[in-house]
Amino acid sequence: MADPISQVLVCDDERFFREAIRDILVAEGFGVLEAEDGEAALVCAGDPSVGVLVLDVRLPGIGGLEVLRRLGETRPDLRVIMLSASNDQELVLEALRLGAFDYLAKPLHDEELVLAVKRAAQSHELVTDWGRLRARVERLATQLEAVAQTAEEADPAERVVSLAESLVVVVADVLEATRTSLLLASEDDGALEIAASHGRRFDSEELEPVPFGHGVAGVAFEAGEPLTVADIEVDERFVTSAQRDRYESKSFSIAPLVFGGEPMGLLCAADRAGGGAFSEEDLSLLRLVASHAARLLRPVDGEATPLEDDAGTSSDPVDSDAELARVVCEAIRDEIEPDRLFAAALEPVADMLRAAPVSIHLVDETGELLRCQASCDGGAREDRSTLPVDAGLTGVVARTGRLVATDAPADDDRFAPEVDSPADGRTGPLVCAPLSLRGNVVGVLRIFPHEWSPGLGRSAEVLSAALSAAVRNVLLYRSLLDSIDEVAAARRMARR
Repeated sequence: MADPISQVLVCDDERFFREAIRDILVAEGFGVLEAEDGEAALVCAGDPSVGVLVLDVRLPGIGGLEVLRRLGETRPDLRVIMLSASNDQELVLEALRLGAFDYLAKPLHDEELVLAVKRAAQSHELVTDWGRLRARVERLATQLEAVAQTAEEADPAERVVSLAESLVVVVADVLEATRTSLLLASEDDGALEIAASHGRRFDSEELEPVPFGHGVAGVAFEAGEPLTVADIEVDERFVTSAQRDRYESKSFSIAPLVFGGEPMGLLCAADRAGGGAFSEEDLSLLRLVASHAARLLRPVDGEATPLEDDAGTSSDPVDSDAELARVVCEAIRDEIEPDRLFAAALEPVADMLRAAPVSIHLVDETGELLRCQASCDGGAREDRSTLPVDAGLTGVVARTGRLVATDAPADDDRFAPEVDSPADGRTGPLVCAPLSLRGNVVGVLRIFPHEWSPGLGRSAEVLSAALSAAVRNVLLYRSLLDSIDEVAAARRMARR
């Protein structure tokens, strides 16, 4: 896990304790602010960069409990660690009832203090990440609805250009990228052609078609995998690329456009505003946009238009999938504990996709098994508790990171009935999507729909991205539990 970046506010009216705590935390790399009374603490806590408050329970003027009570209303995300004397147990209990994250007894043990603050900072980062992700998904959903409206109103002759131009603007906004582009494949020419670009001016060479397998875009297209590069100068996949100097920040994200299992183009985002690197969260959001873009831009010769279903009735896949992502984020925004988080995420999936069971399996510590972490079965069908990582269609997803969506899995030579079916052994439509962290597959999402629908693969792409973010936070939470054990061990050692 990355080191926490939250600033720590230390509030204690005793200068000796305040400065001692400051020195210990600064040595650990924390930024530290100081306050000598409750009034100053309330002012300093208004800084959103402050994620942790180390607060003495007894303060002159506004007491520690009153500070905690007020901050519970104005900064519910703030993690407060109470400091108390050994005879302040009643005050400590009241602080915990008011929402204090932890407490430490004076005199302080250095290691105990550091572990408690690290744990609180990581918890604050977790909650902040969820809030930011939810806001970004909601903004993305709103913008994709506008793109769908653009597709409806566009002149057929200008439809692809209009959609492409709208989509690169959406990517630039949601990913805070200074350069974005959408490239579409031309099988006749064996190359990718830029359908639209946005942001900093592209030079004439960058606007030339890119042959499949050549350059950054051509290599990414042939690989068919979403990727994020933090620094192209040190990424071994592109060390020989002559195009490295095109990236000011050296960071970019690419997501393929895939429809019907066939790659049709790429969405690219480069040079994040402020010069930072793109994250796995950014890549997940880019994948969401790419999934919708593939649906909207698919060939329509002799078929229903992208905004009509097979029966010719009006349907908006962008709206439905964006709503699915929004519902999942809404369901898990207030959950941290893994069992509740996964259950909250899977229930709306099972309901909206009319499927059971729907389950999440993560690779165990041996790397040989997928263990079920949560399953929504509607009270009818259970999924298998463990699965091998190297067998069946499920194993294909776990090994390659490629989604599988089929109404007849038994017709595939790779199908294994003891793996690719629920616990009852009945076979039927199967959707299996990878769950990834930092480019590595760490688990799979399995969906067994009651009835097959052509849009299930697209919906699974959306869920793969959203639930990969959920898995990341579950793993963060588990690392917090490890920190709790370390704190407990430090306290036992201190007592001895």
